[in-house]
Amino acid sequence: MIATPAPQITDAVRRNMALLIQLRWLAVGGQLLTILVVHGPMDIELPLAPLLAAISLLVFINLATLYILRRHTAGLEYALFTALMFDIAALTWQLHFTGGLANPFAALFLLQVVIGAMVLRPAASWAMVAASLGALAVLAIDPVPLALPPELQDEEFSLYLQGSFVCFGLIAVLLVAFVTRIARNLRERDAALAAIRQRAAEEDHIVRMGLLASGAAHELGTPLATLSVLVNDFRAMPELNAVTDLSADLDDMENAVQRCKTIVSGILMSAGEARGEATERTTMRAFLRDIVDEWRVTRGLDTLEYHDRFGQDVAIVSDPALRQVIGNVIDNAVEVSPQWVGIRAAREGEALQLTVTDRGPGFTQDILDGLGKPYRSTKGKPGGGLGLFLLVNVMRKLGGEVRAGNREQGGAEVTIWLPLDAIAYPAGERT
Repeated sequence: MIATPAPQITDAVRRNMALLIQLRWLAVGGQLLTILVVHGPMDIELPLAPLLAAISLLVFINLATLYILRRHTAGLEYALFTALMFDIAALTWQLHFTGGLANPFAALFLLQVVIGAMVLRPAASWAMVAASLGALAVLAIDPVPLALPPELQDEEFSLYLQGSFVCFGLIAVLLVAFVTRIARNLRERDAALAAIRQRAAEEDHIVRMGLLASGAAHELGTPLATLSVLVNDFRAMPELNAVTDLSADLDDMENAVQRCKTIVSGILMSAGEARGEATERTTMRAFLRDIVDEWRVTRGLDTLEYHDRFGQDVAIVSDPALRQVIGNVIDNAVEVSPQWVGIRAAREGEALQLTVTDRGPGFTQDILDGLGKPYRSTKGKPGGGLGLFLLVNVMRKLGGEVRAGNREQGGAEVTIWLPLDAIAYPAGERT
C-alpha cells in the first residue's frame, strides 16, 4: 500500500509527522475542554469512560509517534499512515457513544481525509477514504444517543446547528494552518531535490572536465619530453655554446619547458593521476606564500599586494586542486586589474579566510546571482566562466564556502572560507 520513501523525502515526512503530533495534542486539549463544558455547565450526561479511553489512546499514539520520530529513520510513512488510521478509529469510537451521525462533529472525518491526501501516497490516501466511509457506516448502526436534559430537548436542532458551526470553524482553521505548513514542507523538499539534481549535474560536468584535462595533459607530455631532449642536444653542440645570446635563449627555453611540465603535473594531480610526485606536507603560511611568490616571480607580477594576518601556523597537506582554483581567482583578478591585486589571509576561528580583491569593473548582478554555475563570464570567451565554477565546487568538496561581491570603492572581491581540518596534517597539529 505504501512504497518505501526515497531518502530525499524522509525529512519532509518527519516534518509532517511532527506537525501531526502538534495537531493531535490540540485535539486532546480540545476534547477534554469539550467534555468539561458539555458535562459541566450544559449538564449533558456523557459516557466518560469510553471518551476518556479514546483520549488516552490519542495520547499513547502521540508518545509512540514521538519515540519513532526520534529513534528511527526508516518506515516513517508506515508510521504516519498507521497513526492516521488510529485517529479515525478513535474518532469513530467517540462519536459512537455521543450520538453517531447525529453528532455535528462527524464532519471531522473530512479533516482526516484531507490530511491523508496531503501527506500520504495516493494508495494510502484512498485507504483513508475507505476507512472513513467504513467508519460512517459503522456509526449508522445502533449508536448511543445523547441524553439531553429536559430543558434542552426542545433546542436539539439549535444545538446541532451550533455544533456544526463550531465544527466548520475548527476544520477551516486547522486545514489552513496545516495546508500552509505542508505546502512549505513540500516547497523545501522540492528545493532540496532541485539542489541535489544541480549538484549531480555539476559533479558530472567536473568529471568530464577532469577527463578532458587529464587526456590533454597526457598528450602534452610527449612533445614536452621531446623539447627537453632537443634543448639538451642543442646545449651539447659546441658551435651553439659559442653564441652567448643563443645560450641565454636556451636557458629560457629550458625554464619554459620545465614550467609546462609543472603545469601538466598539477593538472594530472588534480585529476587524481599524479606523475609520481607525492603529496607534500607543508604549512598554511608556506602554502599561501608559495602561491603568491609564484605570481610575483615566475609570472613577473609586481603589483600583487599580500597581507598575512593568519596568526599561528598550521601543518597542512598541499592540495593541488586548491592551489589551482586559488590561482584561477588571482588570474581573473589580474586580467581585469593588472595595475593592482590585493590578497589577504586571515584566520576566523578554525578556518582560513582568504580574500582576493581587484580594481576592475566588478561582477555583474547576473554573475553574483549565479555564483558557482558554469559558463557565466563577463569576458565573452567561448567556454569561459569556469574559474568560479571550479572554485565553488572544490570548496564544497572541502567543506568550505565562497562569497563574491563588489567593493564600494570599485572592483570585485572574492572571499574563500576553508575549514582547517579539511587539509590539516595530521588533524589538530600546529607548528
